[in-house]
Amino acid sequence: MHIPDDSLILNLPDEAATLALGARLAHCLAPGMTVYLEGGLGAGKTTLVRGLLRALGFAGRVKSPTYTLVEPYTLSGFIVYHYDLYRMHDPREWEDAGFRDDVRDNTLRLVEWPEKGQGRLPPADLRISLEWAGDARRARIAALNEKGKACLDNSAR
Repeated sequence: MHIPDDSLILNLPDEAATLALGARLAHCLAPGMTVYLEGGLGAGKTTLVRGLLRALGFAGRVKSPTYTLVEPYTLSGFIVYHYDLYRMHDPREWEDAGFRDDVRDNTLRLVEWPEKGQGRLPPADLRISLEWAGDARRARIAALNEKGKACLDNSAR
């Protein structure tokens, strides 16, 4: 379903649908982009990242960076940084951890719990909100700039 404000809402009936959405998004995301992943605990954020990384050719283990704060994945020609800021108590921790140095043209940044780094994070190109919808999930993908809009237009619809 297309929403006039450059958003897309999708129903995700099961884990396979969440993985498939990640795979669809993998084809439009590029180094230099930032994606905010929002949703409560267990909403499927890491599952979405797993689908995205598999589609990009990463065959190793994909785990939630809840305790490490970041998991880097080296792919052909670029690095994907998967951040989980759930345990951060102050946005300044983003800079204290040295994450500001990860913001380069050859990186794709996927940020869970972006509100914990408010004011310190690079601006997002896409915001993906996952929420429970009964036994399933619902994803709302919002394009926040032209790169994000191009991504939605080219791959996610």
